[in-house]
Amino acid sequence: MNTWKNEGIMIPVKNEKVKAERLTGEDAHYFFGYYDTPAWSESGRYHLCHKVKFMDRLPRSNDIAIVGVLDVEERRIEPVAETTAWNFQQSSMLQWHPADPERKIIYTTRVDGEYRGVVRDLHSGDECWLEQPVANVDPTGAYAISVNFDRLFDFRPGYGYAGAGDRDREVNHPQDDGVFLIDLATGSSKLVLSLQQLWEFTGGYFGGEDKKLLINHITFNTDGTRFVMLVRNFSEQGSGWKTAVVTANRDGSGLFLLSDYGYASHYQWRDRDHIAFHSGGAEVGGAGNQLYVLKDRSHEGSVIEERFFLRDGHCSYSPDLRYMLYDSYPDRESYRHLYLYDLQERRGVTLGSYYSLPAAAGDIRCDLHPRWNRQGTAISFDSTHEGRRHMYMLDVKEVWGR
Repeated sequence: MNTWKNEGIMIPVKNEKVKAERLTGEDAHYFFGYYDTPAWSESGRYHLCHKVKFMDRLPRSNDIAIVGVLDVEERRIEPVAETTAWNFQQSSMLQWHPADPERKIIYTTRVDGEYRGVVRDLHSGDECWLEQPVANVDPTGAYAISVNFDRLFDFRPGYGYAGAGDRDREVNHPQDDGVFLIDLATGSSKLVLSLQQLWEFTGGYFGGEDKKLLINHITFNTDGTRFVMLVRNFSEQGSGWKTAVVTANRDGSGLFLLSDYGYASHYQWRDRDHIAFHSGGAEVGGAGNQLYVLKDRSHEGSVIEERFFLRDGHCSYSPDLRYMLYDSYPDRESYRHLYLYDLQERRGVTLGSYYSLPAAAGDIRCDLHPRWNRQGTAISFDSTHEGRRHMYMLDVKEVWGR
């Protein structure tokens, strides 16, 4: 068991099967962001990151995050851009371009008060500006999708951007807001699915009571033909919202209610038709809050392993789909746990348990958000167990060897 010094207190790293290597320095706070966005380059040598000056409050509209490329071999970070459209949970939606995952990156920034996505060539410095901010990118590299980040900020500040505020704040489900499809080649965008359409499709659950809706998270499937979204209602108390899981074709047609309003949280597409989902599972037998694999456009599904995935966490399939990477929220001792589960052998291991600074909680928390490299040989994660936000790498080949 290793120990780290944190504000004068020795904080142990527990259950460490393989030592995690810190990738970032002490001059600032570093993090990547979410777990389901491509952080590693195709070769595995480079990893994207953000560099910021603070970690103890929400970002304001003029706070800058430096977008950087980390050379994993040399432990050197090259700054390439700046953005004021970022948060601690999903960052600036920074990621490698699927069509050129060694040379081009995609992220969101702010221009004249408006959020815009950017495709940047790291070699030439050329930029292609998108009409909308980026919420997710089609794995084939042809399209991206966007949602209203101002509306999301009103709902959950840790997932939106601090700015002017939602122009339709008083409208429960506007006709001109919803899901926008972005052509990555031209930057042009169009509304393909409105919040009004989503209300007409799902609102019957509320028995005639009008509700304010938003889209909290949205993701393309593995071939870019369909997407899944978490449709949530604003709660008067600011918590206790309900979630409907809706899937649709890329052009907004073919709506399917995968799960009606209830509990649904983190997920990841396994392939074009199946999704791992931590949800209530009412449509597939009502086993309660579990990690399920659900089949799109059906109410078929099954529990993955109720004895191992005991609570909600960020789930990621390995590139060969054999393993599931998972994490946890802090336990009573303020430790976040990192897990690896063998889906073939049906057994798992705790890779490590990392102290989480209690002050970094709520919308400024630092989830581990573990992420596979493309070879399936290493993972990265964010953590505060050394007193700052840092990025870490863990070689999982050693785990497989054991």
